[in-house]
Amino acid sequence: MVTKPLFVLLCSGEREKVQMAAMVVAVAAVSDRPIQLFVSMNAVLAFEKGRRPEERYHGGKFATILQEKKAPDPVELIVQGKMLGELKVYACSMALDVLGWELENLIDGVFDGALGLTKFLADAETGDFVTF
Repeated sequence: MVTKPLFVLLCSGEREKVQMAAMVVAVAAVSDRPIQLFVSMNAVLAFEKGRRPEERYHGGKFATILQEKKAPDPVELIVQGKMLGELKVYACSMALDVLGWELENLIDGVFDGALGLTKFLADAETGDFVTF
């Protein structure tokens, strides 16, 4: 049986949303579902190279609880999903342009490249779509 791909748009830098998106893509990837994760807006900031996990995110009470309980860092979950399944991660080319960043500004080993929103949305027509 062919599984429809899952397309995930992550545009929030809130720990709760980044955490949930990372859990969804990692679990889907290990479940043999093709995934495309598109990281844009404030979410891109969470992937800046050189920042410690506790500096990457902002959020509410649950973000604090996740930090205190030492929940797995979302970046680690995404990398694990990439190692164990068919997970592609793309940075929004517009967000990178606005920040004056290149892919080299982002954490190594996470991104498969930069992509425009138009291309991501066109690809997403072939599968299921979720946003965080």
